[in-house]
Amino acid sequence: MESYLESIIKQFEYYKSLGDKTFNQLSMDELQNEVAIDANSISIIVKHLVGNMLSRWTNFLTEDGEKEWRKRDSEFEDTYETKDELIASWNKGWQCLFEAIKPLNKDDLEGIIYIRNQGHTVTEAINRQLAHYAYHVGQIVFLGKVLKEKEWQSLSIPKGKSSKYNEEKFSKEKGRRHFTDDL
Repeated sequence: MESYLESIIKQFEYYKSLGDKTFNQLSMDELQNEVAIDANSISIIVKHLVGNMLSRWTNFLTEDGEKEWRKRDSEFEDTYETKDELIASWNKGWQCLFEAIKPLNKDDLEGIIYIRNQGHTVTEAINRQLAHYAYHVGQIVFLGKVLKEKEWQSLSIPKGKSSKYNEEKFSKEKGRRHFTDDL
């Protein structure tokens, strides 16, 4: 289970980095662009993720993950005025998550926590949130790609470059490592 904890931290760091790299490519106008009617802009998705993170990870071992102070519906109203404000908020949400999970040990993983009065093991709650964040970070990256079009700098293996990428990977000795170690 120690390898699970190390891996899950790296996974969360990876998804944060995808958001970071997307923000670096976009202007504030692009971050706030709602590409369709009733579509969420990247800015709104960030606000929702931050609200979720602060609610889920604040005192998560001792309090319900849906805090009374959370106003989820307001997360879908874009109130960020600057890119710096958006990024600071994004970082605050991730900091809350990492401060909650980095001190965990294997004995914590089978404990029961609650989200909206639904019991989860800590492992289940972590997995639930990882899937939720990956879903929304995927939306952020996709919207970034749509908005930048040909100016988009790929965050994964670029089209037509798989052979070169695989050649590089297979030129190394076999060994146990996390896929994010080379990023």
